[in-house]
Amino acid sequence: MNTMSCRGYTARVEYDERDDIFVGRVLGLRSIISFHGKTVTELKREFASAMRDYLADCEEQGVAPERPASGKLLIRVPPEVHRRALIRAQAMGKSLNQWATEALERAARADG
Repeated sequence: MNTMSCRGYTARVEYDERDDIFVGRVLGLRSIISFHGKTVTELKREFASAMRDYLADCEEQGVAPERPASGKLLIRVPPEVHRRALIRAQAMGKSLNQWATEALERAARADG
């Protein structure tokens, strides 16, 4: 997956062969923010412009802009997985939160 970042936001970038342009879409938000350009330079400029417009719209409407992640994650897992993870974390001298954060970090960095 090809990505690019601007102002703390990340976008997925794809090439649209039919229209001969690069198309980007900001990830991790409910709001749909997309942009496009014929060159990488134009794509970067349009991404920055889209983010400026989004942030200005939020300010104008008096709402906080969405952030891709708050740092809080609630997941549901089978009790047996929960038990094994808790035992593994405690055996390593860590809290379940600390252990899970490290596991998620490793998985998020993995190619896949």
